[in-house]
Amino acid sequence: MRHVLKYPLPEDAVAGLPGFVHRYADVNGARVHYVIGGAGPKVVLLHGFPYTWMLWHELMPLLAGAGYTVIAPDLRGLGHSSKPEDGYDCLTVAEDVREIVRVSGGGPINLVGVDIGAMVAYAYASRHPQELSTFVFAESLIPGFGLDELMNPATGGYWHFGFHAQVDLASMLTEGKEAAYLMPWYGMMSAAPDAAERAKAAYLPHYAAPGGMRAGFKHYETLVADGHANRAAFTGKLPMPVLVLSGERGIPHAQTRGCVEQVAAIIEADIVPQAAHTFASDNPVWVSERLTRFFGQPN
Repeated sequence: MRHVLKYPLPEDAVAGLPGFVHRYADVNGARVHYVIGGAGPKVVLLHGFPYTWMLWHELMPLLAGAGYTVIAPDLRGLGHSSKPEDGYDCLTVAEDVREIVRVSGGGPINLVGVDIGAMVAYAYASRHPQELSTFVFAESLIPGFGLDELMNPATGGYWHFGFHAQVDLASMLTEGKEAAYLMPWYGMMSAAPDAAERAKAAYLPHYAAPGGMRAGFKHYETLVADGHANRAAFTGKLPMPVLVLSGERGIPHAQTRGCVEQVAAIIEADIVPQAAHTFASDNPVWVSERLTRFFGQPN
């Protein structure tokens, strides 16, 4: 049975998050959903696959309580955002996010990305470095600066990049089998014992809805081209401070840091204890304290 999603209205209050509201921005041929709340310097949180903005929902009130405006979009095609046929390259998705920042009053921002969201965040940071105060790159690899080699399973890389990038094939093979494909991911990617059941309620309906998996795979289809674009645009290392975060049980920290060392000059690094790939929901209190220490005191 296919899931039918109920979309929130633009100014609906967010259930369970006092002070946060749903909003939408029409940009680059997509209607992008985001959640915003709090007051103070902006923190923008970008999720990855197979998640939505809800990945951050336990962290968001902690950051708002520390004196920040918190913005968590659904990447185009995912969650409550629309599903256009194109525009899934990292730079276009970064421009989606940049427009959300603009209509929310502008920057500078503290930008945080995980997984695909981190790749999008790098595209944002590398093309518009003057708009960032800080950059947090977590649980991911950078197209053009390490990802390409680690997408090759013949040399020990990750198999799923190639499969997901074959959008038509991957969509056909997972249609009607979304739970069978994704539920093991949700269990592996978290250190929380109830992660799979929580994901079944929070994330699976979005990916099991018509076009949900296809839109997710579209974010992988562009990664080789994203790598070429990143290398072509590279003129020097990022000027802002960069924090590399990895879950204690996430992807290898050395891989992530090795990518960032190629593109950033000022680097801090840390391991989130008692956490895996979904570190922000596994250990939100620790993550909030580490992020606010990195961002510095809000004015």
